[in-house]
Amino acid sequence: MTLRARWLGQAGFRLTATGPDGDAHLLVDPYLSDSLARKYAGTTFPHVRMLPAPVAPTGLPPLRAVLCSHAHTDHMDPDTLVPLMAAQPDLRLACPRAVLDEALRRSRAPRERIDALADGDRIDYGPFTVTAVPAAHEERVRDEHGDDHFLGYVVEAGGVRVYHSGDCAPWDGLAARLAALGVDVALLPVNGRDAHRLAHGVPGNFDFAEAVDLCVRAGIGTLVPHHWGMFAFNTVDPATFDLDAAARRGVTVRVPRHDGTLTLAVAR
Repeated sequence: MTLRARWLGQAGFRLTATGPDGDAHLLVDPYLSDSLARKYAGTTFPHVRMLPAPVAPTGLPPLRAVLCSHAHTDHMDPDTLVPLMAAQPDLRLACPRAVLDEALRRSRAPRERIDALADGDRIDYGPFTVTAVPAAHEERVRDEHGDDHFLGYVVEAGGVRVYHSGDCAPWDGLAARLAALGVDVALLPVNGRDAHRLAHGVPGNFDFAEAVDLCVRAGIGTLVPHHWGMFAFNTVDPATFDLDAAARRGVTVRVPRHDGTLTLAVAR
């Protein structure tokens, strides 16, 4: 089985598993609209897209599921989810259990089409097996039941395990969790974080060096850095990625292109 990842911008990816029965598709954190530019027009951070959406929500192929890592709009976008869920009536949506109400509101999908997940939950979507892992968007946030507001997902297909962290910064125990799950490829946000953005309601993520370090400590051989090139106030120049330094530590960095597709190889 071949596993490919098409980068849709920000943290959005379409994973495609190709086997004897053809292609199966899984969508993660799609932001395919301009809803944030309208919401934040005239503010300190206007959220104007640097590049257009590569595809309309209704232009996607039939999907097994769409995974949303948390309830920030660039990961759980009503202007993407509503037309997508309407166009594909059998499509399922997975989200953190702590933000189920937001997923219902933003997708307008019935409850029976939504899989509300918590730490360690595992679910199958055709050839994809998805395992939920906590994320720390600068910090871990839990509801009154102890359920995480921010999740990442380990997606396994054809023996290849891909980790999509959602929005995440380093937290104690993450590397050990990923090592135990045998992750081969990590899709990690690398736009970093700082006090100015946090003070304006924009928590941050790994920087590139931290992403490489996580891969080293978790035994992950391939890193795909993302969450750049969408908003001018919240990006990083990929020319600053030190690919040689990562390679010296045993990590191969695959820098995606906007709307480009990567074939994900096992690198242990």
